[in-house]
Amino acid sequence: MEAHHILPQPSQDSARLANPAAAVECSALSKAFGRHVALDAIDLHVPPGSIFGLVGPNGAGKTTLLRILTGLSRASAGSVHLLGRELRADDPDVRRDIGYLPDVPAFYDWMTSTQALRLAGRLSGLDGAGLSGRIRDTLQLVRLEAGKQRIGKYSRGMRQRLGVAQALINAPKLLLLDESTSALDPAGRKELLDFLVTLRGRTTVFFSTHILSDVERVCDHVAVLDKGKVLSQSTMEELRARHGQQTIAVEVTDGAEQLAHRIAQAPWALSVRPGPGGEIMVRATDPVAAQRGIPSLVASAGIGLVRLDSAELSLEDVFLELTGEPAQ
Repeated sequence: MEAHHILPQPSQDSARLANPAAAVECSALSKAFGRHVALDAIDLHVPPGSIFGLVGPNGAGKTTLLRILTGLSRASAGSVHLLGRELRADDPDVRRDIGYLPDVPAFYDWMTSTQALRLAGRLSGLDGAGLSGRIRDTLQLVRLEAGKQRIGKYSRGMRQRLGVAQALINAPKLLLLDESTSALDPAGRKELLDFLVTLRGRTTVFFSTHILSDVERVCDHVAVLDKGKVLSQSTMEELRARHGQQTIAVEVTDGAEQLAHRIAQAPWALSVRPGPGGEIMVRATDPVAAQRGIPSLVASAGIGLVRLDSAELSLEDVFLELTGEPAQ
């Protein structure tokens, strides 16, 4: 995918990114549906120009948050600022700078791709030759033809790609994506992720997904949302470093289950779980004490120690540590 026809020029980017305001700033943001609290006083800071991944299990509140950011739903309490401006129901201007792709994009089935994008462009205040050029470029970007085929005949993957084109038609300064790779085949998914990388520093991408490998591949910042609360938010490097320093991988010749039970009784043990390769993953309040104590526990159990070192954590490992459940 080539992005140079779709994105703002670098000089415009530099002026925009010099603005210290966050692209997205949520303060004590809450949303309740009756007695169910979907978002519980969350604070969120999305740096401008970043590719920000929002991950969480089903029901964590990801889609609820995205609906608030797009103005499709109102918060019960708290505030939201987008691109330095407070999000208000009576202020449509900020929404003109936002592109949004829901998990299941909806279109009029009787329209062609060109007609759908022309409608989206006009709703964003675009018209004339400039709009025609953007329609051509965005369709080329997502590998769709500007033909006479009706959208009603599209496969789910084709509809998803058209949704990406629609989200980009107004050259957004903030692009909100909700499970945007979910319906794409492997080639299309790779192509979209590669394109998102080209957006870094030129526009802000807020990327909600349950596919953790996608976040690891393209995101420079990540937040973990669970049961309506933000459990962690940082750069990818900070997240891995923080949890990696606290997590120790222990590999033994045999008796792993017995050893795991012993380790779990230690005063410095926060959590003990099996690792993907059969090792024991130990999260400790005091990693130094754990490094000293584990060999003694291994020796007292009469088993052989193969490996003991700080864990090389994936986002999946960190996610499990924070939420106690795998991504779905």
